[in-house]
Amino acid sequence: MSTLYLEDLAPGQKYQSGKLTVDTDQIKTFAGQYDPQPFHLDEAAAQETIFRGLAASGWHTAALTMRLMVQGEFRLAGGIVGAGFEEMRWPQPVRPGDELRVENEVLEVRASKSRPEQGVIKVRCTTFNQRNEPVQVFVGNLIVQRRQ
Repeated sequence: MSTLYLEDLAPGQKYQSGKLTVDTDQIKTFAGQYDPQPFHLDEAAAQETIFRGLAASGWHTAALTMRLMVQGEFRLAGGIVGAGFEEMRWPQPVRPGDELRVENEVLEVRASKSRPEQGVIKVRCTTFNQRNEPVQVFVGNLIVQRRQ
C-alpha cells in the first residue's frame, strides 16, 4: 500500500481496514490492567449491569481501532499522529466474539500556515462489528506530512 501525503487526501475519501476478532481473554486482560470494572472482568457480575453481559472497555475498543487503522489502507505519511478529538462515542458495546473493522472518512484537509511541511486533516473513524453496527465513532484531527 502506498503512503498518503496531504496532497493525496480530499474530503469524502474512505479507507478500510482489515478485521480482527475480540475474545474474552483479551477483554479481561485489558480491563485488568487499565479499566478494572466488573462489566469488563466478570461475566456473572456483568449480567447485573446496564451491559447485561461482558463488554470490552471503550478504551480497549479505541486501542483495537488504532491497531486496525495502522494496519489498514489509511497509511499516512509521518504515521497516524493525533492533534485532538472533537467527538468520541461508543454507541454499542463490543462483546466477546465480535469481529471489528474500521472505516476512515476524510472530512476536511487543510495545509498548515505555520508549518509548510505538514497539514491537518479532520477524519471520522467508525469501528463496526460483524453486523455493521457502529461500536465506536470518533472525529479527530490528524497531522499529515506534505510532499517535500
